[in-house]
Amino acid sequence: MNPRELKKIILLLGVLSALGPFSIDMYLPGFPAIAADLNTSIAEVGYSLTSYFIGISVGQLLYGPIVDRFGRKIPILFGLTLYTLAAVACAWAPSIEWLIGLRMLLALGGCAGMVAGRAVVRDLFPPSDIAKVISTLMLVMGAAPLIAPTIGGWMVTVLGWRAIFYTLALISASMLTAVFLILPESRGPDPSVKLAPASVLKGYWYVVKEPAFIVYGLAGGFTMASLFAYISGSPFIFMEKLGFTQTQYGFLFSFNSFGYIAGSQLNRLALKRFNSLQIAENTSLIVALFGFLLVLSVSFSTLSAWILLGLLFLFLFGNGFLGPNSMALALAPFSEHAGSASALIGFSQMFFGAVASAMVSVLHNQTAFPMTGVMAFCAICSASLILVQRLILKRRQTVVHG
Repeated sequence: MNPRELKKIILLLGVLSALGPFSIDMYLPGFPAIAADLNTSIAEVGYSLTSYFIGISVGQLLYGPIVDRFGRKIPILFGLTLYTLAAVACAWAPSIEWLIGLRMLLALGGCAGMVAGRAVVRDLFPPSDIAKVISTLMLVMGAAPLIAPTIGGWMVTVLGWRAIFYTLALISASMLTAVFLILPESRGPDPSVKLAPASVLKGYWYVVKEPAFIVYGLAGGFTMASLFAYISGSPFIFMEKLGFTQTQYGFLFSFNSFGYIAGSQLNRLALKRFNSLQIAENTSLIVALFGFLLVLSVSFSTLSAWILLGLLFLFLFGNGFLGPNSMALALAPFSEHAGSASALIGFSQMFFGAVASAMVSVLHNQTAFPMTGVMAFCAICSASLILVQRLILKRRQTVVHG
């Protein structure tokens, strides 16, 4: 496969991975309009976001063994078909109850590309290149929080909230065509993979008994959790606590998102000189340090918006390095069961993210401590896991050479 074809495949996988977050960010500006049209409250509309998170978490576990059994391409085509139909159905939703249920179906369709896409990366690229490819995917994924809310807000104002779901259906249908025409089958069907519950659990057990997967998979989960804590807590901090307008907050959110994207792209350059393990070990410590400084910055009676913004930028910038490398290290041991490994990574990220988001809400006390505290805790947990694994590896090397 020539470099030009590989670039097309990477771009396609990036768009597939971005479909999930795009489905979240694009419809958020429509909450008030949805509530008014369906004669309900914004809080009730929020349950459609909850159902989506449930679908995208559980769905990844379901797709893991499926992409190992039927190959990568067929599950993606099935998922995109389901997503397209569910998006059209969301546009037709007559009540909030229907919308909540259909959003779960939307997630079940959208997460197929996330699971299979990571498995395709593992199939096509050697372990030493996985982090570089994932960094490229994150460049495409990172565009979602930058442009999706703006597009969604414009659509709500001009065309109404239902147009958002018609647009998502059109995007999905376009992706369905592109996958059918462009994406090669990186690993064909494997009849030896059984879909009986006992066999599925056995496949997942094969993955979780690998120590490297546990360490780096959990580290990646905590990294994602810190991002969810930021997403959950930042609206209150910047708009309610610091007095920024909605428009100003949008710019600030985009600025920090750019930091995350920039980190993931500079990571590609760093990988030319260092391996994933070296980058993960060092950046985990740096991110933990910025987490501690975030907590320290909000401990003073006067909260400086610009100091907080700068530290958040640096924290997210560091996570742009840490995320791809922890994922690459978790996937590296698996040429077999790559689908199951990918599914468990995606599930852990979404599960940890949901817990972190909930903790920010539970601990809410009209200060910035809940957000920064959860972010710092997650960063310290991630760094601790990676450093303990480093000590274990060094001890093993000492025993072998001794």
